[in-house]
Amino acid sequence: MAEVVSSGHIPRRADEIVRESLSAFRVVVVHGARQVGKTTVARALAPQLGATYLTLDDADVLSVAQADPPTFISASGAPLVIDEVQRVGQLLVLAIKSAVDRNDRPGQFLLTGSTNFLTVPSIAETLAGRADIVTLWPLSQGELRAGRDDFVDRALDGAAALLDHTGETPERSAYFEALSIGGYPAAQRLTARTRRRWFTRYVETVLAREIEMAADIRRADALTSMIRYLAATTAQELVVSTVGQRVGIDRGTAQHYASWLETVFLVHRVPAWSRNLTAKVVRRPKLYLTDTGVAGALLGKDAAAIQRPTDPAAGSLFETFVANEIAKQLTWCGTPARLFHFRDSDGAEVDLVVEADDGRVVAIEVKATSTPRPEDFRWLVYLRDRLDSARGEFAAGVVLHTGQRRLPFGDRLVALPASDLWN
Repeated sequence: MAEVVSSGHIPRRADEIVRESLSAFRVVVVHGARQVGKTTVARALAPQLGATYLTLDDADVLSVAQADPPTFISASGAPLVIDEVQRVGQLLVLAIKSAVDRNDRPGQFLLTGSTNFLTVPSIAETLAGRADIVTLWPLSQGELRAGRDDFVDRALDGAAALLDHTGETPERSAYFEALSIGGYPAAQRLTARTRRRWFTRYVETVLAREIEMAADIRRADALTSMIRYLAATTAQELVVSTVGQRVGIDRGTAQHYASWLETVFLVHRVPAWSRNLTAKVVRRPKLYLTDTGVAGALLGKDAAAIQRPTDPAAGSLFETFVANEIAKQLTWCGTPARLFHFRDSDGAEVDLVVEADDGRVVAIEVKATSTPRPEDFRWLVYLRDRLDSARGEFAAGVVLHTGQRRLPFGDRLVALPASDLWN
């Protein structure tokens, strides 16, 4: 693969999105996992906005904000950048709402948070109509390698656009090295041994600081067991009752804990897709670890172990790697689109389905092999034909693999090296 960007600051595609949103919304929230770079984005934008920067990770600032949120806001003035706003939460958000309700000028507040604001109804409702919410993921491969990161847009334009593409096609081993490193900025320059320790400490910190302190978690040991189990089953459908049985808790508690793991961005769900093409569609979501570096560390596997032909984790981790890259691109691609998976009870299954708001569909199979085969396209053909019969718009069916060739496999069907996601 191309050399990873070596400068101290890696430009983020979210930077421009945040700037655009600040020109239109009174409040912009940048949320994402701890250590993905939210503070870096906020600090960089503060002087451009002429804003005061405050972080609630500072104990003194936190105590003032907690004691009297309205006075804290009025005394600080606007524009104002507040980092880690979830430390105070709803009371502070209400004070911000009150301030922007008195003045509708855009760009007054830039907030960052390490919990998913969209999963906290009270906060999301408080800011409705006043705020834009931008998700900051771990670094994409395109951000790390100064790539294009435009696969989603090209795929929605059709298979021909994908085959016409040129770009580097790395060796198979490079993919597994990349997924073992993951996308957290702090992990990029660490040795493999130090990186494993960093990931272990990271998960411990998030579980203790973001979940156990904020939620009614009576079984911290079960929470740790759950994230390890979800790492082992990443890219599989979420069956909450099975998760509960495996970690020794009831279904309701398992659902509660799984929701919290999603709230702090350790995992994310990909819902099931259906256009009523079959009455037998399975409705369960798939669950993915948000970062494959974390997933590999939780499984005790490095790049050398994962890429062995007999390693059972290779396929699921590689699918997770691809799913995460696509999910990242969906936050900045030119056409609004969403990510799904497809399965019906007769066995038809497509790993990932991208559906644009205008109805175009891209179906994707992920194979950790360097040699795509005609049978890899079986369910892509199935989906294409049913969409055609229903007068849908099937843009492309793609098999992403670890080989180096771009090949046509029939009507709107192509096999591509996975590096075409970002190169």
